[in-house]
Amino acid sequence: MNPFRNVARDNHQYAVIGLGRFGRAVCTTLHGLGHDVLGIDSNEKLVAQALGEHYTAHAVQLDSTEPMALKEAGVFEFDTVIVAIGNYIQESVITTLNLKEGGVPHVVAKASNDVHGKLLKKIGADRVVFPEHEMGCNLARSLTRPNILERLNLDKEHSVVEITVPPEFDGQTIAELNLRNRFGLNLLALGEDTKNYFQINPPSQSASPQGSDHGGDWGQQRDRAVGQVEQCW
Repeated sequence: MNPFRNVARDNHQYAVIGLGRFGRAVCTTLHGLGHDVLGIDSNEKLVAQALGEHYTAHAVQLDSTEPMALKEAGVFEFDTVIVAIGNYIQESVITTLNLKEGGVPHVVAKASNDVHGKLLKKIGADRVVFPEHEMGCNLARSLTRPNILERLNLDKEHSVVEITVPPEFDGQTIAELNLRNRFGLNLLALGEDTKNYFQINPPSQSASPQGSDHGGDWGQQRDRAVGQVEQCW
């Protein structure tokens, strides 16, 4: 009898294999967002920790390189499985292969280097992530461009960027700022930290928040455009 079968029938079906720092962070975030998560690790202490700290609804100890163990735990029935095994390449690759051969539709795998990532893609991983690389890039950006709070690259020339409002903009309306003509920017939303919400597609007569500590969400056409806005600080 599979004790986790009912978990895999929920609307949000996530399993995380590997409960180290990365896997624990994934579990904690998914659990905090209200999703039922099955945590898996071969280390009994990490499984006990997951259950004790309640950052996953369910946790089980098993060897993910054994297809039968995954099948008996009902892992093949999940829509999305995250392989958070980064430092043990052989275990990571075998686990990912087992999941794809077991019919899991969406497998996200953590890679520790480029070769590891290529192997994961070759055997069918639907998405490969490089957490250390991405964290390093984000840190470098935050140090060199501290006024950019968040950034989502859409393609090589277009991004959605959240930036703090330059003091020069204080009290001016969106129409007065004339962002599109001056900087090539499309304003998507405007927000204030004190109110903790964003006004989507604000009207042109809206005034920018007072003080540079408030966040604004801007549509960027080219990286050069945000650089021009940064000169206003």
